[in-house]
Amino acid sequence: MSFDIPDLTGSITERYADLADAARGLVSGESDRIANAANLSALVYHSLPQLNWVGFYLYDGTELVVGPFQGKPACIRIPLDRGVCGAAARTRETQRVADVHAVPDHIACDGDSRSELVIPLVARDQLIGVFDLDSPVTDRFTAADQAGLEAIAAVFVESLG
Repeated sequence: MSFDIPDLTGSITERYADLADAARGLVSGESDRIANAANLSALVYHSLPQLNWVGFYLYDGTELVVGPFQGKPACIRIPLDRGVCGAAARTRETQRVADVHAVPDHIACDGDSRSELVIPLVARDQLIGVFDLDSPVTDRFTAADQAGLEAIAAVFVESLG
């Protein structure tokens, strides 16, 4: 099976709708969380500009553990009481950070990262993990990016059944 990265054009809303369609196509008929997280990480990393890390941290019942990703090697474990990923997991609210250096407990896995978007992954009121995106550009993520990427995260959660 071959899969081409979509050529995203149009408004930002249209681009994210096309990306969500591509994501649904990638995970269609597959419920393995590692396989789907790997493919969705690659899809988003190669489809959107100005990203230096895209991936999943999966909740093991105690802390977040790095899962499939694209980018430089990452921190392996993140406690729920630290960093942007921990805050998203703990509060179950998306964290959109314009400048990670302004976050006192930010965990710098990649020193080149300047902004971050972390979306909690929750199914049937159970924390699965987080979908994490980093950018080397300060204030990279807009409200439209957040909405579009939350839709991609929802595709992942729905794929788990």
